[in-house]
Amino acid sequence: MRAVQMSQETAVAEPSAVARFFATVGPDPLACAFPRKGGAHPGGAMLPVPAEQVESEWQGLLGRPRNRRAVAYVHIPFCENHCLFCGFYQNPWRAEAGGPYVDALIAQMAAFARTPAQDGPPLQAVYLGGGTPTALSAADIARLVRAIRRHLPLAPDCEITLEGRIHSFGADKARAAFDAGVTRISLGVQSFADAIRKPLGRKAGRREILAALNDLVALDSGAVIVDLIYGLPGQTPEDVAADVRLCGEIGLDGLDLYALNLIPGTPLLTAIDKGKKQVAAPDRLGHFFAAGETAAEEMGWNPISTSHWQGSLRERSVYNLAVKAGADCLAFGAGAGGFLGGLSFRLTPDLERYARQAGAGAGLVAGMMRQAPSASIAQAIKAGMERGLLDLARAEAAFAGLVPRPSLGLAQHLAPLLAQWRTAGLWTPYHRFHRLTQAGRFWQVPMTTRLLGWMAEHPDLSHS
Repeated sequence: MRAVQMSQETAVAEPSAVARFFATVGPDPLACAFPRKGGAHPGGAMLPVPAEQVESEWQGLLGRPRNRRAVAYVHIPFCENHCLFCGFYQNPWRAEAGGPYVDALIAQMAAFARTPAQDGPPLQAVYLGGGTPTALSAADIARLVRAIRRHLPLAPDCEITLEGRIHSFGADKARAAFDAGVTRISLGVQSFADAIRKPLGRKAGRREILAALNDLVALDSGAVIVDLIYGLPGQTPEDVAADVRLCGEIGLDGLDLYALNLIPGTPLLTAIDKGKKQVAAPDRLGHFFAAGETAAEEMGWNPISTSHWQGSLRERSVYNLAVKAGADCLAFGAGAGGFLGGLSFRLTPDLERYARQAGAGAGLVAGMMRQAPSASIAQAIKAGMERGLLDLARAEAAFAGLVPRPSLGLAQHLAPLLAQWRTAGLWTPYHRFHRLTQAGRFWQVPMTTRLLGWMAEHPDLSHS
């Protein structure tokens, strides 16, 4: 207690200024700790790179070997329809567009393979996301995955994930994907209940979903996981628990459980604003998460992050954990986002421009941001919070690398905030870790955002 009192006396912010970081202390922290849950991922400080410098910075990235842990993202920006809740919709799917787009992707990978950036630590994971990658034909999926294995520097145990949806994805496509080298299939189920799915624009029904998942499990060729969402219109906590238990009964290898994110401009938010649909109240959403987590625990599933559970040793979720911990991420495809050498970038979403420039290795980047000097500290914090085990020793080491002679230790600076959160029931001590409680795991993203904001007010960082 004395250490906490001392750190409170040396905190840099006045009480009136720090209130926004604190949690509400009450009998039910799942309901009352913070005003709302917020987005899916905590942000970080970034500075825009002037447009006239983007191309030279891009060529600089490609012109030198990489030196950090890395993964890759391959973007398929097509969907067969626009699901009401989705904020990532870009282009309507047309079967005739698939082949030429895969040609352009392969051309970009081949061009990358000729650059010095090809050299460096092997890629630990590749994620084919979208959009709807499973909309591609079996032949295009297979040749794209073979090209990934041919052109990119993959680790021997590289996790290759194919993301998609069950509609239009059958056993033939799955076999083609696995035979080409996919090791993991991730399908967006969101809910197994027809009464919840259909109003959201999901085409496959419960019977079709179960048949498809059973077929995938029977192939026994790689990890099969699903995404579930809680807080959907018409959904109850009991529905979420039933969905999680069903994943175990099917024999899936893992599941993601995410809160519904109401994204501006999506059809669902528009319908809610017009009073046509209703979703769970913010003070009830934590109980949806708790119902799902409790069901996963009852099945004996292992949590490998605050939103992901492992049902078998096949499932590792390498890509998701690496990206959230700040790994470099190569990016391929129109609209793909990546991170390399301290720079975050997005490739052009214009399909025609992408097709023209993909093989040239130039003129592809639509925008670029530069990370703040304190990014390594933020990454250490985010990595621990994502796992539900905050390791201040790792963050302190990153801080020492940036500030050799600090006026105040990072752990000491963070202590008042962490002490208040412990009082609010959001974490407990666990060896050297701050272990998040169930409420802490639910509120992980707003907690991480607040931790990063508090960290940024450290006297040795606030003016850097």
